[in-house]
Amino acid sequence: MKALYVTHPQVVIDPNVPTPRWGLNEKGLARARAFAARGVVPDGAMIFASDETKATDLAGAIAAAIGAEVIVDTAMGENDRSSTGFLAPEQFEATADRFFAQPDSNIDGWETARDAQERIVAAVRRALETVPAGTPAVFCGHGAVGTLLKCFVGGRVIARDEDQRRMADPGGGNAFVFDLAAMHLHSDWMPMEALAPGWFD
Repeated sequence: MKALYVTHPQVVIDPNVPTPRWGLNEKGLARARAFAARGVVPDGAMIFASDETKATDLAGAIAAAIGAEVIVDTAMGENDRSSTGFLAPEQFEATADRFFAQPDSNIDGWETARDAQERIVAAVRRALETVPAGTPAVFCGHGAVGTLLKCFVGGRVIARDEDQRRMADPGGGNAFVFDLAAMHLHSDWMPMEALAPGWFD
């Protein structure tokens, strides 16, 4: 069964707000709404999202366009980085590099990449078990766990070079098509604007 994983686009960065509660900024909302309006997600699709605001903002835009509900699962959240809280961009990028390079290590107390991968794969698998045959499934989530899911499905080694920021739009709002049961990637990261209707066919 083909499914679509889409990451949230640009967010409001506020050091005084926990990162899971950051929402989409003006550009991110515009991209999400434009994506939803293109009809890329077919009517009748099931929409899943993590409980983080930026993911539910994206999922809400898509769901509203097709009259669907958003199914929220906390297990689909981004890798747990609460041990460090907000990090300045340069420090965050350096820490993320270490996160991908040492997947079995708790980098500065972060959830390990391996644990995050097991969590997101299990959550997506559980969700897909509820999707009727022939129904499109769309997952709205995050860059790191999305990359870890992609690496698992594609049989690839966990690496930063697989990250959406290295392969597609550095601001997020990227997507890939996959089949977890078949362990097959139908595409790699691409900007959401590049996803063509008919991806589920």
